[in-house]
Amino acid sequence: MSGLTAAALAAVGFLAYQASANVPASLAAPKPKASSSAPATGHAARPKDKDHPLAVPAGSGSGTRVVYALGDRRVWLVGPGGKTVRTFAVMPSSVSPKPGVYKVSSRSGAIKGSDGVPIEHVVRFAVADGNVPVGFSAAKDDSMESPDPSRRTGGVRMKRADGNAMWTFATVDVKVVVVP
Repeated sequence: MSGLTAAALAAVGFLAYQASANVPASLAAPKPKASSSAPATGHAARPKDKDHPLAVPAGSGSGTRVVYALGDRRVWLVGPGGKTVRTFAVMPSSVSPKPGVYKVSSRSGAIKGSDGVPIEHVVRFAVADGNVPVGFSAAKDDSMESPDPSRRTGGVRMKRADGNAMWTFATVDVKVVVVP
């Protein structure tokens, strides 16, 4: 069973790499110089709209998309016309993706996370540090514990209600924009 899991993760990683390598220049973000393994707390916070602190980050693109702000530890589900469908706090993983534009590459209804926690509504969109799959998920026990910094995990955790919304919204090929 673990061999199949490893093969599946390798395939997802390869496909995510191919997808990121083929992003049109008009959608690609500039390459950051910071390490992708830095936890979200190491990212500079984005400039805030003081009148609208929960506004979708400026520079996160347009159209239907998921926006993940590393420094804010927050996600926005943005529908057609730039209307925010939902926004919520998340707990970043120990390995974070670099800022840029990605697409949802695969999904799993319910599995065991790389940290051993049973999770559901897994929405994968990136590979960081060469081989760590990164995706959104909700722990079945609704916990959002800080990840063990000594383990290389890519699970961005959210509450189950937010995981349900993510699962409905972020189908395969939906754009995911990661901002600092």
